Amino acid sequence: MPTARRSGRGTDSVLAAKSCTRRPSPARLTIVPTVVLLAALAAGVDLPNLLRSLEKRYNSLKTIELSFSETYTAPGRPARTESGTLYLRKPGRMRWQYARPSGKLFLTDGEYAYLYTPNNNRVEKMKTRETDDLRAPLAFLLGNLDLNKEFRRIEAQPAGDALTRIRLQPKSDRFPYSSVELLVNQRLTIQHLKIFGHDRSLLEFEFSGEKPNPRLPPELFIFRMPEGAELVAGS
Repeated sequence: MPTARRSGRGTDSVLAAKSCTRRPSPARLTIVPTVVLLAALAAGVDLPNLLRSLEKRYNSLKTIELSFSETYTAPGRPARTESGTLYLRKPGRMRWQYARPSGKLFLTDGEYAYLYTPNNNRVEKMKTRETDDLRAPLAFLLGNLDLNKEFRRIEAQPAGDALTRIRLQPKSDRFPYSSVELLVNQRLTIQHLKIFGHDRSLLEFEFSGEKPNPRLPPELFIFRMPEGAELVAGS
């Protein structure tokens, strides 16, 4: 899974798992910036209520399992599509188990992030707070979700078939993306996610088969070095 991260080795895949640990208060959730209200009213979407409902749903989950397909496109490079199963466990744990390419694994254990690429039998390891990856927008699902805290501009519009498209711009410039786009259905499930990088790259996720609160053993989020693999430090 390609990324835009600060490394001398170019763009390879390491996740930024940034977790929000502070519980959002009811007052915080009801205060919506003027720019959010104006964008929502113009599109005929009750965005404040939608955001509260979306936050409430994901904040109530402890674990998530779903199937994913991701496509990465960068200027001057062919698009690349990969797929597999994603497991999430609060706080701060992710396991991206790839079926295509088979054997590829990305895992965060709450402290470190690991990327194993079987084609070169190599493991990259980095502290999660130091990683720089385009999958960072997914990491807010691992904490207490508060979109108004993380994003400075939020717009929404109907997308047909009972779907709503939400566009968000982060408050912090330290993330490697300039905006995020969510496609949410009536069940408040995120079906599609687009992440626009500062380098004009685009990372798209299609999600399906979401299972809320499945029983996921803690061992699923413990990284085990493959036999003979080379361990390198991410930068």
